[in-house]
Amino acid sequence: MSKYTSSYLEKKLTEQLESKYVHAVDESDGCGGKFNVIIVSDKFKGKTLLQKHRLVNTVLAEELKEIHAFTQKLYTVEEWEKLQEQKQQ
Repeated sequence: MSKYTSSYLEKKLTEQLESKYVHAVDESDGCGGKFNVIIVSDKFKGKTLLQKHRLVNTVLAEELKEIHAFTQKLYTVEEWEKLQEQKQQ
């Protein structure tokens, strides 16, 4: 069982990536082994998808040693705002 929680990941990712929005969901019935996260940060601006993933993986290097499945959806603030506008139409 992992010692990491959704709120722990949200806090760390918000602080380390200066994120505007982070939402982490523990999909492992509370054992902390499988997470799905959405991260919105301008630190992703100008980066390829692979570079964005590497940035997040670097921030969570220690945590990912215990987390078995980690799905990430990563957006710049501009990309996120466009996505939200499309959802409202």
